[in-house]
Amino acid sequence: MNDKTETPRGLAVLGAAGGIGRDLCEAASARGWQVAALDLPASLERHAPPHPSRAVDATDAAALDAAAARARDAVGPLGGFVNLAGFMSPHAPLAEAPEAIFKEVIEGNLTGTFLAARAFAPRLADGGAMVFAGSGLGHMARPGFGPYGAAKAAIAQMAKQMALEWAPRLRVNCVAPSAFDTAFLRGGTGRAEEDAPIGLDFDAYAQAVPMKRIAQARDVTGPILFLLSCDAAYVTGQTLHVNGGTFMP
Repeated sequence: MNDKTETPRGLAVLGAAGGIGRDLCEAASARGWQVAALDLPASLERHAPPHPSRAVDATDAAALDAAAARARDAVGPLGGFVNLAGFMSPHAPLAEAPEAIFKEVIEGNLTGTFLAARAFAPRLADGGAMVFAGSGLGHMARPGFGPYGAAKAAIAQMAKQMALEWAPRLRVNCVAPSAFDTAFLRGGTGRAEEDAPIGLDFDAYAQAVPMKRIAQARDVTGPILFLLSCDAAYVTGQTLHVNGGTFMP
């Protein structure tokens, strides 16, 4: 693929009903992508997207395979796939995490990313691109986020591995955002109340960020759209940190 090659304009978004997912679907549609929206049943019910949609559990391999086929049928040949599905672990020291919680967080974030990538890769056209949702917590340890940070660190490594194995047919990259004010900080759309209180002081957090504000959804969706585009035709296996300067690897 070169910088003048146009891939098909079908885009599948897993986690489409979340804060970033909704913004990404809107922005991608405005740029000419034909969007297929995928998420949990409760999430799609809460935020019904104006796009062809399908309810799917990201930990169900058979359901993901069916959703990938359905997405291609709904919007045509797929040029891109974005996986935003995931959820935070309860805030606690890693060694104190119950085994069941640890397994749930790893399965819902890491295993789900693996299963989704495996399901969508064969459905992407040559020259297509995948983008995974990582996190700054996967690269910079912070107290209380052990299972989630471990899962996100592994997702960044998995993006490198898949980028290597699927090149040159597909590109695979990862975005690693910092905190932003969406339902994700409360457990995830469809998993928790979106107006529930959280323990993060946004004002104090913003003062610690060089850009002096907390991220908004569009701060993340812009980089995702870049990674999907032909402008990033020579970018693969990378993690793009979107954090206002809080972490500079």
